[in-house]
Amino acid sequence: MSGSLPGREPLFARLIDICGPDFARVAGPTDTVAGRRASFVAAPATTHAVSEAMRLAADRGLAVVPRGAGTKIDWGMPPPGADLLLDTTRLSGVWHDRPAEMTAEVGTGTPVRAVQAALALRGQRLAVDPPSAEATIGGMLAVNESGPLRHRFGTPAAQVNHVTYVDLEGTVAESDGEQGRPGIAEVHGVLVSANLRLVSVPAARRWVVAAVSNPLQVYHLVEEALEQDVQPSAIEVDLPVLSGARGVEQPPGSLAVLIEGTVAAVEERAARLAKSLGSGITTADVAPHWWGRYPFGPDDVALRISVPIDDLHAAVYALSDAAGSPVAVRGSAGIGSVSAVLPGTMPPDRVEGVLDTMRHVLMARAGRVVIISAPPETARVVEMADPHDLF
Repeated sequence: MSGSLPGREPLFARLIDICGPDFARVAGPTDTVAGRRASFVAAPATTHAVSEAMRLAADRGLAVVPRGAGTKIDWGMPPPGADLLLDTTRLSGVWHDRPAEMTAEVGTGTPVRAVQAALALRGQRLAVDPPSAEATIGGMLAVNESGPLRHRFGTPAAQVNHVTYVDLEGTVAESDGEQGRPGIAEVHGVLVSANLRLVSVPAARRWVVAAVSNPLQVYHLVEEALEQDVQPSAIEVDLPVLSGARGVEQPPGSLAVLIEGTVAAVEERAARLAKSLGSGITTADVAPHWWGRYPFGPDDVALRISVPIDDLHAAVYALSDAAGSPVAVRGSAGIGSVSAVLPGTMPPDRVEGVLDTMRHVLMARAGRVVIISAPPETARVVEMADPHDLF
């Protein structure tokens, strides 16, 4: 949005009317999207207020970007503009709770961790575990951010009965993919609330962990774990890169299998899996330190690779060849969806070259690769993923 601040005062005053004097402000240095500062920040507290703010934005031709915790606001293709950051943090809380029906309607500004903590008090949980530590319900659903539990339960979108949202014109609508209504991926606007399906908290959890040193070994262990029919909730891999001088032995990675259920069943299945995987296997009641965390940071170029599990090892080898050095990989080996890291200092044309090579490799394997995150100067010139197609 152009123009001096005084010329924008009527718009600012209207945002204050909608959201309240303490919940609309001129954007500050940290209110950025893809390295560009927005003009205003508004935090509506109700669906009606969201609708009014969106109508105002539509009337004035403002580009709106919703923001919850902001953990993924710079992911994917940068938006063409960001005049108004619509802060969803006041759209929080469990609004309609039906424990007997195993459902709850949750404001999309609510942190996922807060929802899980509240549900745990009655022995229930959402079957989601997004790696973004401060993720809100809305931010998780907006990009369908999946963690380890996707192996058993599917994506976060699969846990949704319906969502309420406000479209770009300010109209309140619902989405569930049924009766002609769009699915979550087709929603363009601001998610306000989500009616979610719940599951019971398992009585016991155990991780069976194997040291691994290369992608082919991961493939064989995953194959063995699946053949044992131990009903894993997740199968994750962590393959770090060599940090020392050349010639130093590659530090071992890890393959970890999460088993959940009754105490007796978990003990039996974990023992059976550990025996089948061979020597050097450990079991623990707590997750490995890397579990459910991304291997990349804001200064890295982050790739998402999805491929049938029989071809995951080939894809990882191909990526290292294309990059010219080993590449850190972490993610869901049991479903063939992992994150990989390229250095943020890699020139954009080199990043594009790696991406093109991987696309050709994966095309024949029914797989895909996208860039989900990159430093702003790189994200502006390389082909980033569509925000609705990150996971």
